[in-house]
Amino acid sequence: MLDIADDLDRWIREGRDFAVATVVSVGGSAPRGPGAALAVDGEGTVIGSVSGGCVEGAVYDLCVEALQDGRAVVERFGYSDEDAFAVGLTCGGVIEVLVTPVAADAPDRAVFAAALSAAARGGAVALARVYRGPAELLGRPLLVTSAEPDQEGRGATHEGTLGGHPELDRTARGESRALLAAGRTGEFVVSESGAHCGTAVTVLVESSQPPPRMIVFGAVDFASALVRAGKFLGYHVTLCDARPVFATRARFPEADDIVVDWPHRYLRDTETDGRTVLCVLTHDAKFDVPLLAAALRMPVAFVGAMGSRRTHEDRNRRLREEGVTEAELARLRSPIGLDLGARTPEETALSIAAEIVATRQGGTGRPLTGSRHPIHRDTSGGSPSRARVVA
Repeated sequence: MLDIADDLDRWIREGRDFAVATVVSVGGSAPRGPGAALAVDGEGTVIGSVSGGCVEGAVYDLCVEALQDGRAVVERFGYSDEDAFAVGLTCGGVIEVLVTPVAADAPDRAVFAAALSAAARGGAVALARVYRGPAELLGRPLLVTSAEPDQEGRGATHEGTLGGHPELDRTARGESRALLAAGRTGEFVVSESGAHCGTAVTVLVESSQPPPRMIVFGAVDFASALVRAGKFLGYHVTLCDARPVFATRARFPEADDIVVDWPHRYLRDTETDGRTVLCVLTHDAKFDVPLLAAALRMPVAFVGAMGSRRTHEDRNRRLREEGVTEAELARLRSPIGLDLGARTPEETALSIAAEIVATRQGGTGRPLTGSRHPIHRDTSGGSPSRARVVA
């Protein structure tokens, strides 16, 4: 449900009753993964999606029913061989959906409100809910709003309860912190003895992190189009150039930040992480070489540089002279972008964005027509279908 936090946070503040359907597990080919959500309010307004359209009608009915009876429920949807038009995923996949009512007078509404508010503000938040186990535990929320506690246990705040034994909550807090630190949505199983409720329980943890960063170096026409593409993909986009006459708000109105500084100096002083994307569009050795020498030694997600084949070879030679190793050079995506035959800045930005997505998701960049590999890949580092037993 955190993937539609902005709208649900507004519904909470407006005092609306609503029910949320959240994908909790996926098998085979399915359009959307765990954490995808659809919500219905008391007036029948719908936001979000759990399947790209395959089972939305049936999920809508489940949400309406949950609003009426106030009970959480888990429903499984899959392809129907007998009737291709029956409720099911015609793509051949199987999904399980947890439907949770969040009425204005619900005892857990304050926990949901805190989670949605934090996620809508771009904070780091993990929301745990039981989706397999005793009926009285289904949908109960436990919230963790910081990934790492200090040595005294401070800093990792939490509220709510899964409704079982305190040991279950303790385990859920620890697993939620770990998933939040990794930026993943996933699940874990607590055995009967660990859950202290006579049966094992399976818990989904949704994680929401601040948007990943895209830093575009070089205030050129291609950068303007790439800034727009980065925003479309959900990045917090920074434009950096050492030339104040070019790095202006008038030229880059969509950028979150505009920085006038030498690129390598800004990169050295700014915050990056394993999700950060660096796009170097300057194709000028005095900017590129010190910048890339630093970038290729940082644990970021993507480093790409624009330039012709000749520029690429000359740049690699200069980087080697600066001590960049072959292993570090192998991380450089250059010339940046997939081969789309792009010409215009917008087409070039599309090719760069496509390579970033392919790198992040493990895609090949080849046409799907005629290919035999799965369309929907698991790139989470641990599929919910392979849950870890923790107690």
